[in-house]
Amino acid sequence: MKDMEWPACLDEYEKLVIRMNTPRVVIDNAVCPTATLVKVDSARRHGILLEAVQVLTDLNLLIKKAYISSDGRFFMDVFHVTDLNGNKLTDESVISYIEQSLETIHYGRSNSFNGLTALELTGTDRVGLLSEVFAVLADLQCSVVEAKVWTHNGRIASLIYVKDCNSGSPIEDSQQIDRIEARLRNVLKGDNDIRSAKMTVSMAVTHTERRLHQMMFADRDYERMPVLRHSTDYPVVTVQNWADRSYSVVNVQCKDRTKLLFDVVCTLTDMEYVVFHATINTAGERAYLVINGYQFH
Repeated sequence: MKDMEWPACLDEYEKLVIRMNTPRVVIDNAVCPTATLVKVDSARRHGILLEAVQVLTDLNLLIKKAYISSDGRFFMDVFHVTDLNGNKLTDESVISYIEQSLETIHYGRSNSFNGLTALELTGTDRVGLLSEVFAVLADLQCSVVEAKVWTHNGRIASLIYVKDCNSGSPIEDSQQIDRIEARLRNVLKGDNDIRSAKMTVSMAVTHTERRLHQMMFADRDYERMPVLRHSTDYPVVTVQNWADRSYSVVNVQCKDRTKLLFDVVCTLTDMEYVVFHATINTAGERAYLVINGYQFH
């Protein structure tokens, strides 16, 4: 395995523990005629399933089936994956990247947004809001490198990665950061969002969609009534609580789409639930998920 760069906070004992528990990854193209099997065996820890799914999702792979099982201190995941065209994976560079990424999820992976300043915004969605945000950033000499925006139930969450227009460096001057925060908060508040508009600046490296999930969950967008209903094909979700066995069973039936499993696991992780058994299957345009989990303490 390729040598890795360790975080500075780890001592030698922690590095040894990580190496002893490095996930074992097997990628098999022979077993299934329609998909590539990705098998991951590892010591169990909170959040590792999300990180494994995140690796596959970031490569725009479709997870057609999955079997997740946890027994004691170890877990095993088997993912049936294809590319966006429904084909098995044959590119050796992609296969090698999956192997290396899954083997290193214990101590994180590099993020392409190093050297940038991340602006985190949440508030009430309205027509023209993003135009106003970008106009303020341009006026403050902030160059937008990348931005991602989610809206749901009349709420907006956005991560905007910027750098200084003149120097091309991250924005670190405290007075400049204060100006950015003050101006953008005013834009987000508008006329009717005095209490719930939020704007923060972060220098931390983070996974964009993972962070957007956290922002939406903290904003409690799910508690608000939907503003628009575009379709009658809503997910069917049922939860059975087995108190005597100390776990719950979540059943989800919905239209299949890319990143579905990632979004479901993100939501459960944010709610501090641990998935210890699950089956995921797709048939045509439908997806069926049965997930057994318990609350993490």
